[in-house]
Amino acid sequence: MPAIAFDQVVKHYGNRRVVDSLSFDVEPGECFGLLGPNGAGKTTTLRMLLGIVAPDAGHIRLCGEPVPARARIARSRVGVVPQFDNLDPDFSVRENLLVFGRYFGLSGAQARALVAPLLEFARLESKADARVGELSGGMRRRLTLARALVNDPDVLVMDEPTTGLDPQARHLIWERLRSLLARGKTILLTTHFMEEAERLCDRVCVIEEGRKIAEGAPNALIESEIGCDVFEVYGPDPLALRDELAPLAARTEISGETLFCYVDDPQPVHARLRHRANLRYLHRPANLEDVFLRLTGREMQD
Repeated sequence: MPAIAFDQVVKHYGNRRVVDSLSFDVEPGECFGLLGPNGAGKTTTLRMLLGIVAPDAGHIRLCGEPVPARARIARSRVGVVPQFDNLDPDFSVRENLLVFGRYFGLSGAQARALVAPLLEFARLESKADARVGELSGGMRRRLTLARALVNDPDVLVMDEPTTGLDPQARHLIWERLRSLLARGKTILLTTHFMEEAERLCDRVCVIEEGRKIAEGAPNALIESEIGCDVFEVYGPDPLALRDELAPLAARTEISGETLFCYVDDPQPVHARLRHRANLRYLHRPANLEDVFLRLTGREMQD
């Protein structure tokens, strides 16, 4: 049985359909990424999953329970890491964990027994008695993740867990999430970092305007949607560069001052560019960000 199941789910706000017949399953022990531009319906999807808002049509199951009818029961087996930290600034690190444990009906002794291993997991042992305001952004994010584990959940729902973190903090969060997956936890993750999704997710679902437009393993999507190498070329006249390189490329795109060339054979492009003093270029394998931008477009969306 899937840990999470969406079946033809629809949600309107006024006359706007923000989730449009969305269907996907998340298997136990899987990391599943929900990707999409701003306004695509990701947050509404998570709110419906947790029973905060009700769908207008379709069916949702979380940990085998129908949502929203039995959302409270389902949430007892779920840990949530919200997009913005909502830690209690009046409490210490230890107290934030203890108080949250009581929300799940743990006794004082049970909650206290959990504190040490959770602090170790989050690498916050030395900060146990510090106030939240004394923590760095990365420390607060790790504390939020530790707090989400107080009830030993089967499923973790994470909304952009590393936004605003520096690279060191982001890599530490990724290492902690991989350890949770190794323990059999199921993770539903929204993120704008395509590298994060590519590193962590077994499968991803890309949505736009509330509709699913692609789903699959990151490597499979990269191969099916791109399937070749990429040159990013930076120069003073990208239109002229496009005209020059188009015969050597399977496809070209311009974004700002950058020309993207998708090539099956990189050698002719290297030969054309390597001695051009007025150009800078990067040759790399295709990645999930290329897939995302091809599916959703390179233009900013309001």
